[in-house]
Amino acid sequence: MMEKIETKTEALIREYNMIQQGDVVIAGVSGGADSVCLLFVLCSLRKKLGFSVKVCHVNHGLRGEAADADERFVKGLCRKLDVPCRIFHKNVELIARKRKQSSEEAGRAVRRESFEIMCREDGGTKIATAHHRDDNAETVLLNLARGTGLRGLCGIRPVYGNWIRPLLGVSREEIETALVQAEITWRKDGSNEEDIYTRNRIRHNILPVFCAQINAETVRHLDELSRQSQNIWAYLMQGVDEAWKRCVDVRAGEPAVLEIRERALAEEAPAVRQQLIHRCICTAAGMSRDVEAVHVSGVQELFGRQPGKQISLPHGVTALRTYKGVALEKHEHQKSGDGPDSICPKELAVPGETYIPGTSWIISCRIYARTEQNAEVEIPQKSYTKCFDYDIIKHTPSARRRQPGDYLVIGKDGGRQKLKSYFINEKVPRRERDQMLLIADGSHVMWIPGMRMSAEYQISKETKRILEIKITEEKTDGRENQSSDPGRRGGSEN
Repeated sequence: MMEKIETKTEALIREYNMIQQGDVVIAGVSGGADSVCLLFVLCSLRKKLGFSVKVCHVNHGLRGEAADADERFVKGLCRKLDVPCRIFHKNVELIARKRKQSSEEAGRAVRRESFEIMCREDGGTKIATAHHRDDNAETVLLNLARGTGLRGLCGIRPVYGNWIRPLLGVSREEIETALVQAEITWRKDGSNEEDIYTRNRIRHNILPVFCAQINAETVRHLDELSRQSQNIWAYLMQGVDEAWKRCVDVRAGEPAVLEIRERALAEEAPAVRQQLIHRCICTAAGMSRDVEAVHVSGVQELFGRQPGKQISLPHGVTALRTYKGVALEKHEHQKSGDGPDSICPKELAVPGETYIPGTSWIISCRIYARTEQNAEVEIPQKSYTKCFDYDIIKHTPSARRRQPGDYLVIGKDGGRQKLKSYFINEKVPRRERDQMLLIADGSHVMWIPGMRMSAEYQISKETKRILEIKITEEKTDGRENQSSDPGRRGGSEN
């Protein structure tokens, strides 16, 4: 059975040109069945394909003696196979608190960072992880459930930069059966059996039902869908590369300005147009995180507006309608101080937690579907917890002070009111107006904490997804604190 896995793995390596002669492969080995199988297969193929192997193991410090036993097991395995091994000790629980992440998120990030450090410092050329076919199926299903486009259907790619996944062609069952037949032991991580993690719930409760009650080949079909999507995505990206040459002008400067030419863009296929705009936003921002379909749609709509109109995009990028098309430019916000009065626009992690620098405030965001089961449940609208119709929001919500052009919607008729006029009507002292925290969607003020939210975002019968925003103070250990006043003023509730 192990020979069969080695044959499949070698075929996948050759198909995707994963490993070349002379490569130094850094293999991530936790001690579990998947990574142990990966190590044995790589060691079996290293002489034949002309590469060397080194092992990276990360002790997360989360499971006490069990984690130390995993470390000892990996060290012993590496001695047996004559493979250099490097151990990283990380306090993931502390790192998760500092980064405002879950332990699962922080653990993934720490492993990735450790692998990259070892690759850089120990002469590595490739980083190999033990993802297999079942992992890929779970990823595709998870992406579908969360909402995804074509890229999410690609699942786990066999090769991504210098990261490789040689075991993607084999299943979890094949791996464990082969290890048992070869009398190779491995370590079991108890956390993999817990359903507190989303992926584990899919692994234990969703996919087994699909396989048992709908189609026994569900995992294989999801994996095949992933491969087809990867091919289509690669073809689409070639089209985007060509469209960039035809449609985008780059003006040198610091920062650079990208201008998308309207006439040239109109000649491209819709799928290419969308991905080109997405790439332009990411290029202007310098990163792809938090750039979503709603931002692409916002830029597309801007082409139909008058020159001079603009919208705000993630990471300080502004899209401006010009005579030729739409220009994208990143604006770096400069702080004038370190206190709470000097807050610059801070984009909120949606979903997630955002710490407001210079304050003790944490803004927590979560998204959930409005279903028949919860449709009749009263939506909590406390002083510092508000719920909004998520699909109405045009931009990434931000926490900031007031800016010129700010407005909100007063009443159900949709009438707008300038924020300045609202403050005057509510008799907010002039000295306090510039100090009040706002949650904003571009120039539209969604919520003035402690006072009111814009009527446009209120939950209705048509609402499909709800965004809950909660403001707490760090010292309260995450519990809601209705006594804190980020708005610095009590006021009418709406």
